[in-house]
Amino acid sequence: MEPGILEKQTASIRCIIDSPEKQKQLYKRTLLIVILSQIFGGAGLAAGVTVGALLAQEMLGTDSLAGIPAALLTLGSAVAALLVGRISQKVGRRIGLAAGFLAGGIGAVGVIFAAISQNVPLLFLSLLIYGAGTATNLQARYAGTDLAGPKQRATAVSVAMVSTTFGAVAGPNLVEVMGGIAASMGIPSLAGPFILGAAAFILAGLVFLLFLRPDPLVVAKAIAEAQKADQQTQSDLQGYEPATNNRGIIVGAVVMILTQIVMVAIMTMTPIHMKHHGHGLGEVGLVISIHIGAMYLPSLLTGILVDKVGRTAMSFASGAILLAAGITAALAPADSMALLITALALLGLGWNFGLISGTALIVDATHPANRAKTQGTIDVLIALAGASGGALSGMVVAQASYAALSLAGGFLSLLLIPVGVWYHHSKKAAESQSMTL
Repeated sequence: MEPGILEKQTASIRCIIDSPEKQKQLYKRTLLIVILSQIFGGAGLAAGVTVGALLAQEMLGTDSLAGIPAALLTLGSAVAALLVGRISQKVGRRIGLAAGFLAGGIGAVGVIFAAISQNVPLLFLSLLIYGAGTATNLQARYAGTDLAGPKQRATAVSVAMVSTTFGAVAGPNLVEVMGGIAASMGIPSLAGPFILGAAAFILAGLVFLLFLRPDPLVVAKAIAEAQKADQQTQSDLQGYEPATNNRGIIVGAVVMILTQIVMVAIMTMTPIHMKHHGHGLGEVGLVISIHIGAMYLPSLLTGILVDKVGRTAMSFASGAILLAAGITAALAPADSMALLITALALLGLGWNFGLISGTALIVDATHPANRAKTQGTIDVLIALAGASGGALSGMVVAQASYAALSLAGGFLSLLLIPVGVWYHHSKKAAESQSMTL
């Protein structure tokens, strides 16, 4: 980087550090950029979710391995989450997020070529790379929190997530349209949505690369360093949080990991379950689009509730809703679109509550000096949990049934309640001890 450019960036950051008003302006501008990128990223995310399992089933000729695409997507997400988190910590969100989305776009292109050539190893490798876009789409939610105050963090996450809805809901409903376009080009119809996915992820990456300046994480670290250097009394800190709350990190991670396992496992096998009982791609697309809409659309209200009602209470609600989703999916007649839609909508909503409350816990518990690295590491665990859920889901359905899978997922989500109770009591105990000191 040229010295003149570096000096200008340093001066710009210093100006922001000295002006709370400029910090608010950058916070709002960052949210707008995140919103735009998430609209594109949501469309890219939906392609793999909707037809990944169906494409693998068609190419492999078996149901027992139909969960492999979800496993590969989430395994790729794990690797990408670690790399994006570390790159973001070192050089900022802009480069880290842009690189992740662009890699996801390359993976989508690889899936298309794999479908054309019926090359299963290339399909698996491309799905692994495609997972980078999925991980980055999730990690982008953190960019909006870097300059947010403690009472704004869940709301900032929710703004990022609700904007994902526009692309994520449109994507599954374009399955048949994109399939027709692909067929007209001599490409297998199930690869059609990945054409949309490639364009969407590449555009999302370019949005971050071109417009996320100044970098919010770089500015947040500079503000924290300035506060630490200038502190004279406790009141000078104004919310500065130098310590890492390991208990909060553990609980936030557990909440997100459990919700991810349950959501991925049931969602992955729903298209297969529907196809076996005579539902067409249009009906599959409708159910998945409503599911994804429920994952993201309620986010704005969820964020407000998490900030006002509390992180623990909303994690309890997540567990209860996921249990209801599992029971509904298990008991729903295979030909009942209404009940399948209800089950998948509840599944998405429960995941939404868990992800936003868990994310807020992580942001609360970390400091800008190590925040992105910690967030990336936790997203690795979330992705690996999803990979396990996706890989095992096909085996469970093959050996037992879709109903058994759904019930198992629902009851697993009940673990969120004792985890939340433990955190609540330990937090109260810590507060009481600090007051006595």
